[in-house]
Amino acid sequence: IASPVMYLLAEFDDAANLLAANPDATTISIDEPAEIPKNQHNRRQETVREEDDELLGTDDSDKTELLAGQKKSAPFWTFEYYQTFFDVDTYQVLDRIKGSVFPVPGKNFVRLYIRSNPDLYGPFWICATLVFTIAVSGNLSNFFIHLGKPTYRYVPEFRKVSIAATTIYAYAWLVPLALWGFLMWRNSKVMNIVSYSFLEIVCVYGYSLFVYIPTAILWIIPQKVVRWVLMIFSLCLSGSVLVMTFWPAVRDDNRRIALATVVTIILLHALLAVGCLAYFFDAPELDFPAPIIPTYNGTTGITKSH
Repeated sequence: IASPVMYLLAEFDDAANLLAANPDATTISIDEPAEIPKNQHNRRQETVREEDDELLGTDDSDKTELLAGQKKSAPFWTFEYYQTFFDVDTYQVLDRIKGSVFPVPGKNFVRLYIRSNPDLYGPFWICATLVFTIAVSGNLSNFFIHLGKPTYRYVPEFRKVSIAATTIYAYAWLVPLALWGFLMWRNSKVMNIVSYSFLEIVCVYGYSLFVYIPTAILWIIPQKVVRWVLMIFSLCLSGSVLVMTFWPAVRDDNRRIALATVVTIILLHALLAVGCLAYFFDAPELDFPAPIIPTYNGTTGITKSH
């Protein structure tokens, strides 16, 4: 027993001599594990967190969406419930308009602009402005086409306002409703496809129509070639927003169904543009009645108008 005790005392004496010679030396306890420096530990956690964000695809918009989903919504029969749909500022509306006019390839319009706070303010006023722009520009176009003809008398066509309003608002609400129902149905069949809310789809369609407002003003130019070139250019811009938004929602579905969905979206969008141009601006020539002009011999004659 004495020999182990003497050995331990000798070891303690050696350790004491080493500490006396070098006071700054660090000792490690056998019972407690070595501590990792705090700054190194924090850096390692931040790196792992960034890698998880990249793999999961989480970003600021998703965090905002989660926070927005936690907010308590008012009952639908109250004014506060509908007030939330118009709770946007000018900068948000302008930013979304820029995103619809200058689409970025590979960027989802909903994820980039809409998902944090979808609104109805922009779509409602864009559709209202487009209605009056098409109606007024169509009347002016008709006036300039027949200007200078002796048999022409300008008569304002106010019915074009109601026709334009019915067409545009029906397109901006009924097509998103049908598309939303279709995506919900396919989401029940294919679990991993992207889903959009009805408000988000209405918002996308509403902002995608903004490009037709300056186009309708330029359609006053009495040249069919210029009008059709402007229409195709606007259709490509607004159609690309719809394709880049809804293709990620259907690309994981059956290939034929996905392509048919995108083609249907483009065809309906093109039908709206072509229909507005053909009806409001490229209307057929009016057949004016020939005026009756009295002759010198007391009879009346009918002159032909060309």
